[in-house]
Order: sequence, then C-alpha cells, then structure tokens
Amino acid sequence: MSKRILQTLIQRRKQGIKSFALLIDPDKFDENTGQAFLQMPAFTKVDFIFVGGSLITGDNFGQTVQWLRQHVQKPIIIFPGSNMHIDMAADAILFLSLISGRNPDFLIGQQIVAAPILKRSNLEVLPTGYMLVESGRQTTVSYISNTTPIPHDKPEVAACTALAGEMLGLQLIYADGGSGAEHPISAKMIGMIRKSVDAPIIIGGGINTPERAQKALQAGADVIVVGNAIEKDAQILEGIVDKVAEMNKEGS
Repeated sequence: MSKRILQTLIQRRKQGIKSFALLIDPDKFDENTGQAFLQMPAFTKVDFIFVGGSLITGDNFGQTVQWLRQHVQKPIIIFPGSNMHIDMAADAILFLSLISGRNPDFLIGQQIVAAPILKRSNLEVLPTGYMLVESGRQTTVSYISNTTPIPHDKPEVAACTALAGEMLGLQLIYADGGSGAEHPISAKMIGMIRKSVDAPIIIGGGINTPERAQKALQAGADVIVVGNAIEKDAQILEGIVDKVAEMNKEGS
C-alpha cells in the first residue's frame, strides 16, 4: 500500500510545517455547500480534507467523497465512525484505534471487520491512535463509543496514553474534543503529548477561532482539524488558514 500521505505528514512534522484539515460531515454536505467552498480563496490553502464523523445518519457518505474527488485537488482522508465508512474514491483512511477508551469494539473490533476490505483497496491506511478528551459536554463520539474521555485537566494521562499508542506502533496521534466541544484541548495537554511522542499530532474539537488554532499549533499540534465551527460560520476558514500560514512563515 502507498504511504505517500503518511510520509508527507512525517516529513512536515520534521520540518516544522503545520497543516490544516477541513472536516466535512456528509450529513451536512451537498453540492451547494461544495460550490460555496470552491468560491472561497481560503479553501485553496486547506492541506487535507477529512470526510466522516462519529454518527452518519444519511446515505450521502459515498456521494460526498465522489463529489470532492471530482472537484477538489486535495488529499481526501476518511475519518470513519465505523467499518461502514469506507469509500475507494478517497486517498486514505485514518485507521483509528480508540486508545483512550476501554471498549474493545473500538480498540480492535471494528478494525478486524474493515481490515480485509482495506487490504483489497487502494486506500492508504494511516494507523492512528485516537484519544477522546473531555470538552465540557458529552459528545456524540463518547456516547456512540461508550467510553469515558480523558479528563481535560489530566495532561499526564493523555501524554502516557499517546506514548503507549506510539509504542504499539501507531503512526499518528489524534486527540479530539469531539464535535461541538465547548472548549478546546488545552495547550498544556498538547505540549505534554508533544514531549512524549515523535509521531505527528492531530488536534481537533473546539477550535472555533483563529486564536484557538494558533494556540494549538504553538503548543505542538502538527495538524489542526476544524469542522463544526466552519459549518456555522464559513468565514472562520480564512482566519484559521491565515494563522497556519503565519506559523509556517515564522518557522521557515
């Protein structure tokens, strides 16, 4: 299987280049939404497109990936909520293991079902340690996965969890406050994770302002993920991509 995207993320991490991923929820996406994105200058500065979510209730997942494939020249990465969320038109899939929880179905069960399908596909598989962090409210992912998030004020737990995931061979660490998070993952927690692992770190949940994006990047995030905030106010996209560009200019 190709490792192009994984190697890109690793190389960008070594070079100190920050990335921005736009998370698209298929339940909230249609052609009009897509065309609106295409008309925004800031959209050209998005590095990766994540497609998916913890709970997808409609039948628009495949159509969303297909539309993006036809209209967007960006890597399309599936962010699956279950083994049903696989589409061969994407470039890669985050092969998530929910290492912050103790539900075996999301640690390894869903992955067993998906593995033979992915083996026969051309999708790049990105082994990812997924950590859910408490964000001030119960999120869909905590409810669906029946797992307890890492307390937001326990950065050492998050750091040790990430380290264990890396030692198990996971290539990426994704810490997430969940869709609609009331507050983002703290800079202290991100910093402790950064000191604990060499793997690229993805941070999502509660990043709903350019300032919050900047804090996450400065603390050690390699990729920030924004979805829910842009669904509410698409103009936030411009401010966030500008912050990512500023960080990369300062680091060059």
